[in-house]
This record gives sequence, structure tokens and C-alpha cells, in this order.
Amino acid sequence: MTRLSVNLNKVALIRNSRGSNMPDLLKVAKDCEEFGAQGITVHPRPDQRHVRYDDLALLKEVVTTEFNIEGYPSLDFIEMVCKVKPHQVTLVPDPPEALTSDTGWNTEKNLSFLQEVVQEFKSYDIRVSLFLDPDANMLEYAKKTNTDRIEFYTGPYAHDYYIDKHQAVKAFKEASKIAKELDLGLNAGHDLNLDNLRWFNENVENLLEVSIGHALICDALYLGLKSTIQMYRQRLS
Repeated sequence: MTRLSVNLNKVALIRNSRGSNMPDLLKVAKDCEEFGAQGITVHPRPDQRHVRYDDLALLKEVVTTEFNIEGYPSLDFIEMVCKVKPHQVTLVPDPPEALTSDTGWNTEKNLSFLQEVVQEFKSYDIRVSLFLDPDANMLEYAKKTNTDRIEFYTGPYAHDYYIDKHQAVKAFKEASKIAKELDLGLNAGHDLNLDNLRWFNENVENLLEVSIGHALICDALYLGLKSTIQMYRQRLS
């Protein structure tokens, strides 16, 4: 069964907006696990507008499932992640000023850089995943970086799902077969929600994990956090 990792960035954003500890990020992380989340994801950014650097070590202490840190592999990020030693690091190519991650790595162009970074993280026994578009060439070069997994950027799928769900998932379905042939573990994330998640999971082979934050927190405003997590888990069952 595909695992659900809950991204807590939006929870931290609400906390930071008032300069207090409400909501308590650590308590929310533990509650998410109790409610059925099989992992916790965070994406600290240089401006620390949501999850902050000083949250990471504290989260590592309380997360009992799987802790995944996303981010661009700057020198500061690499040092920070190697110190915290999460179970997984997901590398994204977006610059510091980006509003959100909205494209995958050009693994051919950045091959040497990614090989060095992946090697550094793996020397600390941290599993590495690369944020990727469903492109055969990018998958081939991702394999050459020695990464453990890749994470499909699913923004285009989520957008096109309401137009033609068969066409929307086609590229991801084909790319998942290539990932399997290359022995690359497969994750996915970005704009997956209660409407489109089941179809994606049913059509993409060997999907190990999805990371969902924005949509899940939006749903929780109406449905409650416990019910929402259980509903997302049902979509993956």
C-alpha cells in the first residue's frame, strides 16, 4: 500500500503568523501519526516563512514513522540535513524565492552536482529522493546520480485531472514503468487531493509514498484533521 506522508508547512505558516506556538507543530506531528499518517514531511525555506530550521531537530525527536525533509541542496541545507539525519531527504530545484516547488530537476544538466550531493547524504545513511517530471531522459540521468528514489511533480496531473483524467495520468503511468525498470523507488507529490489521489494511485505502478500538505490542511478545516487523514488513507488503500 502507498504510504501517506503529511506535509506540515501550512501548519507552521499559521503558527508563525502570530509569533506564538499555536498551533504546536510538534503536537500536530504526533497527532497526525496517531490519526494514521505514515510519515511527516517539511520543507524549510531560507526565509523560514513556515517550518524553521530550529524545528527540524525537535521534529526528528518526536516523529516515530518517517521524517522527510525537502529543499534545495544549498550548503546550509546540506549541513543542516546531515546534522538532523532524517529518514529521507527530497531534493528540489527551486530557488530560494520560489513560492512553491513547481518543476522537476534537469538531471542531465545537473548530473555532476547531484551525484556529489546524493553521495554526501548517503554517506550519512539518509535515503535520497529527487523531485522529477515524468520524463524518460530525466529518469535515465536520475539513475546515474545514484539516488534511491524519485518524486514525481504532480502539479500538471492535478490541473489536467478535471479536464481528462486518462490523459492527465498517461505520462506518469508510462514513466512509472521506466522507474521500475531502472529500480528507482517512486514517490509523488504536489496538488494531490481527495478528488484525484485514488486515480493516480491506481494507475501509477509501484508508488511507494505520497507527500500531501496544502490540500490536506484545507480539507481539515472542514472535516477535521483525524477524519481527513483517514480519508486520504482510504484513497490509497
